[in-house]
Amino acid sequence: MYPTDTRTLSKGATDFIDDAYLSGLLTAAPDPSAGDAQVMEREQFVLGDVRPLDAVMGELIQDGYLPSFCTACYRLGRTGEHFMEFAIPGFIKRFCTPNALTTLMEYLTDYASPAVAEQGRKLIEAELAGMSDTPEKRKLAERLNRIQESDERDLYV
Repeated sequence: MYPTDTRTLSKGATDFIDDAYLSGLLTAAPDPSAGDAQVMEREQFVLGDVRPLDAVMGELIQDGYLPSFCTACYRLGRTGEHFMEFAIPGFIKRFCTPNALTTLMEYLTDYASPAVAEQGRKLIEAELAGMSDTPEKRKLAERLNRIQESDERDLYV
């Protein structure tokens, strides 16, 4: 009846799938003979996961992941060989974590339910607390405040 083996899914995900079947949102399981089978031991997401974004974000945050909507490297031309110049020696983390935090704050401020927004802000506070006190951290904290207090968006590095 389920679109995948639900033993590896969270309780919230299986409840949502149950509700989706009962309401008629999901009508058929993937057809393994058509190559639709999913190997849950290797997959990050459930195929046909019809949960709302807020439910997925809440679960990721609750599990300690830092979800990101960042497209800064693409926007700034850090792609291909140029991206690899930052990625191979590990310099890209100077961009990724701050940009993940700002895009998460944008989501929390603009779209998240109150419960997910509270969870997400705690995650952001924990990430900031784990960073060394540097000028970059202070600039990041200022950008995060600007996102919460104004309509400014796309404040990436």
